[in-house]
Amino acid sequence: MAKKIITKTVEEINRKIKQGKAVVITAAEMVDTVKELGPQKAAAEIDVVTTGTFSPMCSSGAFINFGHTKPAIKAARVWLNGVPSYAGLAAVDTYIGATEPTEDDPLNRVHPGQFKYGGGHVIHDLVEGKKVELRATAYGTDCYPKRQVKKKITLQDIPYAVLLNPRNAYQNYNCAVNLSQKTIYTYMGVMKPNAGNANYATAGQLSPLFNDPFYRTMGLGTRIFIGGAKGHIIGPGTQHNPNAKRDKNGIPLTPAGTLM
Repeated sequence: MAKKIITKTVEEINRKIKQGKAVVITAAEMVDTVKELGPQKAAAEIDVVTTGTFSPMCSSGAFINFGHTKPAIKAARVWLNGVPSYAGLAAVDTYIGATEPTEDDPLNRVHPGQFKYGGGHVIHDLVEGKKVELRATAYGTDCYPKRQVKKKITLQDIPYAVLLNPRNAYQNYNCAVNLSQKTIYTYMGVMKPNAGNANYATAGQLSPLFNDPFYRTMGLGTRIFIGGAKGHIIGPGTQHNPNAKRDKNGIPLTPAGTLM
């Protein structure tokens, strides 16, 4: 006997939400509901599944416009609290990457490196409302004659800032363990010997791309929460590979889809 296909339109669900009749559960609850009722009955009874996870992702950062100066400057190099920020954009636009260390960080010259402050900390400080030192230098032109600027900025007094992560929610990302006899120092953390710990970045059974393995409900324009704020998916993320080998349920067996 063929399984019944359950279909619901967004309009139907939105109408039930407005009427106060929608059945809403969390992703963790949905996993247990499917086990108990089966996928068909669960799909028929549940209208909305909410999910929220927290995980480190190295491919993260923020676009910032720090405002025009008088006289004007076309920034060639930018630092935020001593962290280099990419300036190959418009005059006062910059992109701060989460894993960028401060310019004077000794890195691994003093092994193992401590990496005490970087782009992720800058973003955190801005979101917390703290003042961040902006420093920019320029080569100067007739239309942008100013050669340097140094000032304190906050998230409230700059014209524009947006969190934009080139890669999120990696579908079946790698998990790293260290099977050797010595400690290994990686840029995402310490790996203890003899499989003493594991380094991974996934929400497991709550992962949006595990529960929608063929990207049928998520894509360009899908509304999300990111970093506690309203956001949108703007397309596939970096390293997106929808053609990875999959099991009978469509779950990829190697790293596959990503979101931007």
